[in-house]
Amino acid sequence: MARTDDDQRQGQDPAPPTQPTQPAQPTRGSSGRGRIAAAIGVLGELLITAGLILALFVAYSLWWTNVLADREAKKQGDQVRKHWADRGPGRLDTRDGIGFLHVPAMGDGEVLVKKGTSAKILNNGVAGYYTEPVKSAMPWDKKGNFSLAAHRDGHGAKFHGIDKIHDGDPVVFETRDTWYVYKVYETLPETSKFNVDVLNAVPKESGRKKAGRYITLSTCTPVFTSQYRYVVWGELVRTEKVDADRTPPEELR
Repeated sequence: MARTDDDQRQGQDPAPPTQPTQPAQPTRGSSGRGRIAAAIGVLGELLITAGLILALFVAYSLWWTNVLADREAKKQGDQVRKHWADRGPGRLDTRDGIGFLHVPAMGDGEVLVKKGTSAKILNNGVAGYYTEPVKSAMPWDKKGNFSLAAHRDGHGAKFHGIDKIHDGDPVVFETRDTWYVYKVYETLPETSKFNVDVLNAVPKESGRKKAGRYITLSTCTPVFTSQYRYVVWGELVRTEKVDADRTPPEELR
């Protein structure tokens, strides 16, 4: 007779009782490694965030400030030229800007020149002439040093290409009624930012010993720093009257 399923089960040894499964308890070492891994993860996220913030700051400093400064410089430059047109012949007062600097070696653009070299002035994408610690002469003065400064990076970076200027290159300053044409005769790639002698009426460090009609361009160096100053000197070689069409001198054509 065939055995039933119950008979078969009754002939087998009973299964041992099962014990409830207990979760594995982490050891002290594995818990410490977990905390370290979590800390490293948080630190990595913080570093990534800091890197993004730094990248945005660099983009703002080296690009967006240029955009804003160029807009403001164009606005102010247009106001000066309109002022010239409205008032007719005669020298412009120094309130709005005394004229425009043209340096072909640095590019085709013009740079509005205003009074003062503070960040408030230069951050608008213009150059400024010194009022202190050494007072600048004006281009129309019979003797002296027309000394200018502008940013090299950010805020318009109008003197960014100063290292492209070489001896013999022209530097032209445009006022309402006169073109002042200078010729570069000396450069100083690096000097202390406290060296104010480069602005003297007779800039002896440039090799000149007698009074004359000089121009000095100065800015920060190396690029992206303000540790030292880069200086370029020029000497007036001639002037030209501005005609009705404001035809530039041959050095700018």
